[in-house]
Amino acid sequence: MTPAARIQAAIELLDAIIASARDGGPAADTLIARYFKERRYAGSRDRRAVRDHVYDAIRRAADRPDSGRAAMVGLARERPELAALFDASAHGPAPIAGEEPGAQAGTVPGWIAPLLASPVEQAVLLGRAPVDLRVNRLKGAMEDALPLLPDAKPVPGAPDALRLPEGAPVEKSDAWQRGLVEVQDAGSQLIAAACEARPGQTVIDLCAGAGGKTLALAAAMDGKGALIAADTIRTRLARLSPRAERAGAGFIQTLLLDQGHERRGLESLHGRADAVLVDAPCSGTGTWRRNPEARWRLTEARLDRLVREQARILDFAAPLLAPGGVLVYATCALTDREGRDQVDAFLRRHGGWSVDMLSLPLGRAHGAGWLLTPGHDGTDGFYFARLRRPA
Repeated sequence: MTPAARIQAAIELLDAIIASARDGGPAADTLIARYFKERRYAGSRDRRAVRDHVYDAIRRAADRPDSGRAAMVGLARERPELAALFDASAHGPAPIAGEEPGAQAGTVPGWIAPLLASPVEQAVLLGRAPVDLRVNRLKGAMEDALPLLPDAKPVPGAPDALRLPEGAPVEKSDAWQRGLVEVQDAGSQLIAAACEARPGQTVIDLCAGAGGKTLALAAAMDGKGALIAADTIRTRLARLSPRAERAGAGFIQTLLLDQGHERRGLESLHGRADAVLVDAPCSGTGTWRRNPEARWRLTEARLDRLVREQARILDFAAPLLAPGGVLVYATCALTDREGRDQVDAFLRRHGGWSVDMLSLPLGRAHGAGWLLTPGHDGTDGFYFARLRRPA
């Protein structure tokens, strides 16, 4: 591909990503993979260059652009070397007209900026994220992993965390293939640790997804006890089984729940759990470093729906706890509506519950819970709180 053809390819991909964000379709990475699967002539350098153009344009535009061309024109107006490639050459884009509008630059969509927790450093929400790993104590210790990952550095404040540069090929490493490490953000590891899971306990990961935090809980439990990973999406839970096998966590039970009828599927667990983790569906504002096009998917109406869903999940999670048990509520979101305010509302609805105030080496207190942000802590953004059922 010529340099100009790479620009045109980026424009075509951005058109598809913009439409998918508007309509709730596949993520950008999926669309990029499909695009190049159909274009085998593109070499590795072509693919890398086009991908870089696409993500540079995505990171630059806070609000969803009108078109892929507008996104790239906006980027090209700041980078003359790209503007020169709008040259109408074969397979290249048409020249940029003098008054042609380009997408506006910005970090945070204007409507959501006032809703972010006030300590959040908005300017760094779109920085590039490193690769964080969790050393799996079911398979070994930090001193076993470090020699196998010479570029990895321990993450201060997260005892099992290692950090690699962005794009490191983790899954090709012996450490990953042996199950000694799992890809997991250091902040996510701290959330699992806040559950204080112990061997022999009954622990429920209520919104388990593909099970990243479930596996961290399994290691904390040393493979002993009852660990239940529940979710309403079959394909997500299906991804946990091979991960658990590689991690040596065969004792994990999975529970597929019926969306909207979760209480019925959980009745047999009422009053039994020592700890319940609710890693609730959320806006994902804390993961914009990894998923910058998520800004183009989020709307005020969708945020309203998410806040209602979070409250609903918390309400059917509460009866699962044994007296004195702990409920850890977490979101990878940085809006107060999804974090501080959600916890306050739960405490108003559920009399007698108390808050275990956290004190961790990373993050800072915020309301009744704890806030982690990329700018302050170098992790993804999270809000979480530990709530205790009356004894």
